[in-house]
Amino acid sequence: MAFSSFGDWLGLLATTALAQELAGSDYKKANFAIAGVFIVRLLPAVFLGPIAGVIADRFDRRRLMIVCDILRFGLYASIPIVGNYLWLYTATVLVEAVTLFWSPAKEASVPNLVPKNKLESANQVTLLASYGSAPVASVVFALIAIAGAGLKHTKFFTPADLALYVDAISFLYTAWIVYTLKMLPKGAADSKTKSDNIGRSLFEGFKFVRSNQVISGLIFGMLGAFFAAGAVIGLARTFVGDLQAGDAAYGILFGAVFLGLALGISLGPKIFGQFSRRRIFGASLTISSVFLLLLALVTNLVLALFIVVVLGAFAGLSWVTGFTMLGLEVEDEVRGRTFAFVQSLIRISLVGVLAIAPAVAAAVGRHTFKVSNFSVSYNGAAFTMFGAGIIGVVVGVVSYRRMKDRPNVSLWSDIAMAFRGELGGITGATHSGVFISFEGGEGSGKSTQSKMLKEYLESIGETVVLTREPGGTDLGVELRKILLANETGHISPRAEALMYAADRAHHVYSLIRPALDAGSVVITDRYLDSSIAYQGAGRVLQPSEVARISRWATEQLTPTLTIILDLPAEVGIGRLTSKDRLEEEPLAFHERVRNEFLNLAAVDPDRYAVIDAQQSVEVIHAAIVERVSALPLLKMNIAKKAK
Repeated sequence: MAFSSFGDWLGLLATTALAQELAGSDYKKANFAIAGVFIVRLLPAVFLGPIAGVIADRFDRRRLMIVCDILRFGLYASIPIVGNYLWLYTATVLVEAVTLFWSPAKEASVPNLVPKNKLESANQVTLLASYGSAPVASVVFALIAIAGAGLKHTKFFTPADLALYVDAISFLYTAWIVYTLKMLPKGAADSKTKSDNIGRSLFEGFKFVRSNQVISGLIFGMLGAFFAAGAVIGLARTFVGDLQAGDAAYGILFGAVFLGLALGISLGPKIFGQFSRRRIFGASLTISSVFLLLLALVTNLVLALFIVVVLGAFAGLSWVTGFTMLGLEVEDEVRGRTFAFVQSLIRISLVGVLAIAPAVAAAVGRHTFKVSNFSVSYNGAAFTMFGAGIIGVVVGVVSYRRMKDRPNVSLWSDIAMAFRGELGGITGATHSGVFISFEGGEGSGKSTQSKMLKEYLESIGETVVLTREPGGTDLGVELRKILLANETGHISPRAEALMYAADRAHHVYSLIRPALDAGSVVITDRYLDSSIAYQGAGRVLQPSEVARISRWATEQLTPTLTIILDLPAEVGIGRLTSKDRLEEEPLAFHERVRNEFLNLAAVDPDRYAVIDAQQSVEVIHAAIVERVSALPLLKMNIAKKAK
């Protein structure tokens, strides 16, 4: 797989370089020739992608892979022998078509080679083999270009020819390796794949995307990213030529892009793990586009390489974040169609921009600007990439504004909080259930409303777990006695915060997390927001410090929805017939608690629902049901039951 991917990347570099060589010194012709290579590489996937996997599954996988690799060997070896545009494009289309059948056969074969508990590791190696070979291919191409520079004056070989021959040999070697893997199944696969054409995928995906603001913003951003990437890919060879560099520099620039992508994909999620994925997607897309603007302006190759690495890193972070969000934000029932929709749009947008960008670059042509004794020359490739950068910035900003959570908190505040380690609760682990917490001051009716919500959800067929803090577990019952009994007396505010965090840690570990993993709806009367309000604002500690303790204790588990029953402190206290240790606190304490709840809701209105608790029990319940029914997972389940 590594050698095959190596051949793919080397073939891409070689065919684009050969396209420019065949164009000679004609700038417009070179732009169109290179773009043509990319277009013909993408077109087979647009038309054959939906059915290639089905066809590949009906043949002996091992034999199919061997035949495909031999065909790719012959096609790549024939390109420098024939040496004209028509066969370059024809062979490229045929290679891509053959690859479409080779890839699903390979993917289906991997599970037969490793035990199930090693499959995830095998898939990680697959990604490394596929994308990690790109920088290697770029280095090999650069070395071939340097070693073969003297061959340009002969009538037999050019550096691009040598690269294509090496590429062809890599596929022949891969065919031999697959031939030696006797343990691959030889019988036809048991195919359960259903073939959908692209039009159907687009239609089904569009129906879901149109109704979801986050997903529509995400896909809009991904399309913008690939639009900008298409301009860079299609114009990279002529851009390098404009910098007075050759094939070796093109190979290095190509490798620098993938080095940046690898850094962004591997390190980005770790460095920016505390940030909201919704925020980091739009922000990283915008930053990468800004660096694309800088790339278009520079005329120095070394500086361009540095910019490309940084650009690629933020693009890689945006790429991995976008696809992760698609997997997390989209319900399982529509995930396949949504991915098909996205992949089809990406291919179509890439084909479009690869066709348009060279035309724009060719139309702009070469321009020299003089100011006093200083002059600088920019060509069509630089102007077009600058335009693509502007589009990328606009798309990134729009995606950020459309998808960002916590709209009342600036990105700069998030950055400052991240350095202090206070953003841990924003991107918690995923689960298949729904987590709802009730918060509010004393006497606000949380217990009553949480029970009524449980009864409603069970009436529509949901499995519901109702709990409370403290006291949701056996350990919690004992801690509740200590924390709320008047006999306990004064407890150090920090000790009190730690005791609540200890109860919460055990509560999540033993009850809440297992229920959520089982797909249940969990309703809790109080959660971490109560500690932030009571032990933070109420006890005049730093709310952010208390929040950080609870986020660590809960392994960053955040409610899907937090319902705050808002009530003036004096009204709530007046409803009580008896008072525990916390309820005995002065009115000013309870006012601080109420204000902190409202502050939390103002920061993140998507997660919080503030309801006036002075209304009747029935009105409050109706408002809660309306808000809960709008949650995506519950909304989908309710719609199914209605049918």
